[in-house]
Amino acid sequence: MTRASYYAPKGGLPPQTQLLTDRAHFTPWYGVIPRGTFSDIVTSYLPFWDNTRLWVIARPMSGFAETFSHYIMEVAPGGGSEKPEADADAQGVLFIVEGALELSFAGKTHAMTSGGYAYLPPGMAWTLKNRSDAPVRFHWIRKRYQVVPGLALPDPIITSDQAVAPNAMPDTNGTWATTRFVDPADLRHDMHVTIVTFEPGGVIPFDETHVMEHGLYVLEGKAVYHLNQDWVEVQAGDYMWLRAFCPQSCYAGGPGRFRYLLYKDVNRHMPLGAFQGA
Repeated sequence: MTRASYYAPKGGLPPQTQLLTDRAHFTPWYGVIPRGTFSDIVTSYLPFWDNTRLWVIARPMSGFAETFSHYIMEVAPGGGSEKPEADADAQGVLFIVEGALELSFAGKTHAMTSGGYAYLPPGMAWTLKNRSDAPVRFHWIRKRYQVVPGLALPDPIITSDQAVAPNAMPDTNGTWATTRFVDPADLRHDMHVTIVTFEPGGVIPFDETHVMEHGLYVLEGKAVYHLNQDWVEVQAGDYMWLRAFCPQSCYAGGPGRFRYLLYKDVNRHMPLGAFQGA
């Protein structure tokens, strides 16, 4: 198995001599946040998190992507939180891209390192601590859980990229695969966070156009993405934020494999608003 590699932002500021032209792009259909924009001046802070900063790369916005928020967290040695989640209705996924942390809930502590994945159901008390001597950087994806009468809440999950075998997409000879941390048939879950892998030359051979919203963080490699009617080059550390029904396909030209962390909302009825027909 190819050794996993994950891009993690480090912050800092570009030099005054750098050109302003970049690949940052925001449209009514999609946004692209290049890795060069993850600077010190756009970090945020959260209540009850010690020695921690974060980059907010997606948040619910009316008329765009409305279901989720996506943070990249950076916790310094000794940092963490005893009260990390302020919303009792929020569920979360953590995916570690660099360093090590301790995640505790239900009386147990789980030591997690790069490639570690955790699903945290709504209403569950948990804590997080960096007891190492180096920063830990991880993704934190949050979504308000949609309760369905008769369905129990999902159970917490602790696993890793290394522990889950990718599923090859049909008729692709293994060039396109998805690492699924949650059973797709488990309807208790209303969001999936997966890793999608393309070997060099792999493609999504049609423009996907679907109801699911997406956040795509490039963990490794580079590719060309077709978003709506635009071709966009992306590389490790870039983020793509897609609203529902934005056409999307890609070509992974190499030389190495192309991998991204993918969020999508699943398994629920569409909410019906107050539309009044003529």
